[in-house]
Amino acid sequence: MTHHKVCFIGAGNMPRSIISGLVKSGYPATLIQASNPSTPKLEALAADFGIRVTQDNRAAAQEADVVVLSVKPQLMQAVCEELSDIDFSNKLVVTIAAGVTAARYGDYFKQPIKLIRTMPNTPTQIGVGMTGLYAADDVAAADRSLCERLMASGGEVVWVDKEADLNQVIALAGSSPAYFFLFMEAMMDAGMEMGMDEAKARQLVQQAALGAAQMLKQNPQLSPAELRHNVTSKGGTTAEAIATFERGDLRGLVKQAMSNCIKRAEDMAKTF
Repeated sequence: MTHHKVCFIGAGNMPRSIISGLVKSGYPATLIQASNPSTPKLEALAADFGIRVTQDNRAAAQEADVVVLSVKPQLMQAVCEELSDIDFSNKLVVTIAAGVTAARYGDYFKQPIKLIRTMPNTPTQIGVGMTGLYAADDVAAADRSLCERLMASGGEVVWVDKEADLNQVIALAGSSPAYFFLFMEAMMDAGMEMGMDEAKARQLVQQAALGAAQMLKQNPQLSPAELRHNVTSKGGTTAEAIATFERGDLRGLVKQAMSNCIKRAEDMAKTF
């Protein structure tokens, strides 16, 4: 893999996750730079991963081959406009912000840019992330390949054909680790209320969740429903728990939560 100079504008949790994945996969830390207005997060990135850091967005972008925009959507316009007089003709712009459309970036930069929108999730930090990617038809195959290689350092990637489908990626992968954390949190809380100490409750829940995910991944010929049925003996303990979830309309609640997630992403696109 040819290594390019990559800069991250922003130093929050998501860029940290991607940087961690890159460095752990062997990407040269000396070719990675992060820029941020305040220093604590920059200092942590430099100490933890050996990358270069700066508080100067323009200097970072000017020397980079790939500029990763990783700031909050409400800050994106100001950040892009600060960089708009830099020549981006030979640079690839990668964005990880929800709710800011590709067309909007063209307005912000006031020049044609090669842009790929991505939506990674936080497990990228430990190499088991999931990232959705979208590029317009005029983005070259080489640029697509470069972005894919960068993002795949933190896990798996999937391309979507339509930009709007990134909102589905947000609901299914970008936001969903939080869903699972909430479910595990609820299970642990219930276990502790029933007398289990916290350490044991956590060990039981986290290993069960890990095992279930691995079983699904390693048995692609089996649907989640089939795997569930394999655990559920008629009239047994699992059947009673599952029946309780079904009576509480867990499926409906999940569907509504994901729909609300997508709607929020759509609303953000109108705002920014």
